[in-house]
Amino acid sequence: MPADPMLVTREGETAIVTFNRPEVRNAFDLAQWRRLQAAMESLSADETLRAVVLRGTAGHFCAGADIGAFAIERGDRAKEDIYAQVLHESMQSIRLCRHPVIAQLEGSVIGGGAGIATMCDFRVGDGDIRFGITARNLGIWYPYAEIEPVIRMVGIGVAAEIFIEGRIFTGREAYEKGLLSRLAADGAAAGEAMALAQRIGTGSPLSARFHKRALRLLGGELPISAEEEASANGFVETEDFHNAVRAFLSKQKPIFAGR
Repeated sequence: MPADPMLVTREGETAIVTFNRPEVRNAFDLAQWRRLQAAMESLSADETLRAVVLRGTAGHFCAGADIGAFAIERGDRAKEDIYAQVLHESMQSIRLCRHPVIAQLEGSVIGGGAGIATMCDFRVGDGDIRFGITARNLGIWYPYAEIEPVIRMVGIGVAAEIFIEGRIFTGREAYEKGLLSRLAADGAAAGEAMALAQRIGTGSPLSARFHKRALRLLGGELPISAEEEASANGFVETEDFHNAVRAFLSKQKPIFAGR
């Protein structure tokens, strides 16, 4: 029986989504994009989670789109319209996941792999990664919805290096450009990503979810409604808030239940 191309496992309150197509450095075909969307939407609805880690197998995060599948899945406008819609919905499922999402970056972080990483809230990688978007080498262009987060993250100047020049950055260069949240020691990205997930998990999940959405809203990625403005005071009605205050006053560590 062939191996599952996408694995969803759990360590405590952290979900781990593993891209498992090592024969193509975890490149994505159409079915893999659909699997990612289904996984992220399912995890977003899981109230017991505190964080999600995305990673790849065999020393690589993701080498982008599976070019070997282009002849079947792309190549004419009708097929490309379907592919683009699936790609968009998959990418947005990461961006809109209610839980903090961490990209554990190793080896190849190319094309769609870099796109996945930019949709995450945190990107942790070591100096050996290769980070870039090589659309120009295939005569294709990136969707607006996937270009926009890169501009917000690093500015138009670095975005031009990525999309027009097609630069491939080392981990150190990616960190200096603002593409990585955390530069881990060589070979230590996995440990650092999980440690980050655990640190997030020690805090209030309601607080983390609110602040994740607030950052998206205030960053201009999502419209702010009157209901959103009013929701900022909703913490006073949660068990977590009252338990945390009592714990602070009694010099104890708070236990967050997510209610």
